[in-house]
Amino acid sequence: MSFVRPEVRAALWRWREVLVALALALLGIWWVLTGGLLQWIGVALLLAAGALAVAGVQRGRFRGAGGGPGVVQVVEGQVSYFGPLTGGVASLSDLSELRLDPTARPAHWLLFRPKEPPLAIPVNAEGAEDLFDAFATLPGLRTERMLAELRHSAHPVVIWQRRSQRSEQLRLH
Repeated sequence: MSFVRPEVRAALWRWREVLVALALALLGIWWVLTGGLLQWIGVALLLAAGALAVAGVQRGRFRGAGGGPGVVQVVEGQVSYFGPLTGGVASLSDLSELRLDPTARPAHWLLFRPKEPPLAIPVNAEGAEDLFDAFATLPGLRTERMLAELRHSAHPVVIWQRRSQRSEQLRLH
């Protein structure tokens, strides 16, 4: 028997890194205020808590409600999606483009690979939160832009494209 409503439990779990960072920050403040050797350890703990809070906010913004169709697994740079109607496997090293399609219901990540159809993964599929770390390994991916597009985009948008695929622009210098 639980005394916490499922919605509250889900919200706490979504923001778990931020809550841990808050607890570490409180401990760090307490140690800073006590003085002595613990004061310096408290300062280091405050810095670590700040870094964890920044990463936790990004992860919390990426995580969806879950409960969507299919299951996502990320193992050693390989994304696998097992859905009720579709599925597939994509290696992160083979990706040529990553798109977000918010017009699909639910919204989908589209992983493009050369000479293969795109792998469509619902943003709320079980395990889709693991895609944050997977996408973060893509060279040149702007995490904040991805998070902004995830929350506010109304049309399909390219989130990341391999440098060799980008159109070359003329430069003056």
